[in-house]
Amino acid sequence: MPSYSIGRAAQLLGVSSETVRRWADGGKLAMERDRAGKRVIEGTALARFARERGAGLHAVPEDDVPTSVRNSFVGIVTGVKVDDVAAQVEVQAGPHRLVSLVTREAVEELGLDVGVTVTARVKSTSVHIDLP
Repeated sequence: MPSYSIGRAAQLLGVSSETVRRWADGGKLAMERDRAGKRVIEGTALARFARERGAGLHAVPEDDVPTSVRNSFVGIVTGVKVDDVAAQVEVQAGPHRLVSLVTREAVEELGLDVGVTVTARVKSTSVHIDLP
């Protein structure tokens, strides 16, 4: 089972190393010592913590319409490029940048503009996973 340094765990969680240390010192994140005495986080513990933490980061409002899409990100529109037929909408949801191509009509009907809060929903039949 892989284990992660404080710095690598911080990168994976999108926070500072100091935040990871505070979580560990506060008992929120299990940390152990490796053979050299360095503090490390066991892979399954980090995965569990990331899942629990992520569940609340981009929560969909409770009054939202039920949907089969499980990947929803509440964020803010940071860019809109519109042409005659299509539009590109950029959303920043925490550390995640999402870009969607939609119709110009959809942008106008939804009133999408920079600064508007939106929920980006992602449903894909193909997800690629690479090792670092």
